[in-house]
Amino acid sequence: MPQPARKPLNTYHHGDLRDALVQAALWEAERGGPEAISIKALAKKLGVSQPAPYRHFADRGALLEAVATEAFRQFNAVLREAVGQPSPQSKLSRLAQAALAFGLRRNGIYRLMFASRTMACSPKDSELHRAAHETFGLLLDALEAPAVGLLRERQALKIWAALHGVVMLAEQGLLTGEVGHISREELVEEIVEQSRMALSLAIKAADAARA
Repeated sequence: MPQPARKPLNTYHHGDLRDALVQAALWEAERGGPEAISIKALAKKLGVSQPAPYRHFADRGALLEAVATEAFRQFNAVLREAVGQPSPQSKLSRLAQAALAFGLRRNGIYRLMFASRTMACSPKDSELHRAAHETFGLLLDALEAPAVGLLRERQALKIWAALHGVVMLAEQGLLTGEVGHISREELVEEIVEQSRMALSLAIKAADAARA
């Protein structure tokens, strides 16, 4: 079957170049993390003039923000798919394992999302912050627990921090599991089960205190 003709790299029109820059930057981040993203190099790769990207992004920071936003959207899609699949595992387990797999497989993108200053430098009402809040919302939903004070939120933060620690230590070669004879996936499963148990006990204690 004949393939559709691809648009030459130097024929972007207004509106097309922005998305092309984001997608090209995602590719560079996949290979080398946020440090690999250079507006000058991207312009050359896409066959456009050096000033052209600045019609869409004020500076490199603005480009990184757009790329991180797209990365979170892709991450959220992966998490939603994992949680939505029929499985004997809990929703939290499926979400946590999907997050771990994403962080290990796409570590350059993961570092842009969770280990760079991009989020901190982004306005609180930005699309990037909204996409990250959606991630946290998915985690809250996956806990499958009633809202009692801020117990869910605090437990979700602990899980988020623990997952991040596993991914980053593994990426640095500092978490192989040999010392505890446990795989990264098994470690995450233990974190999930302990978190669910801790939340359940905290909710029961809160209910008893109100009774």
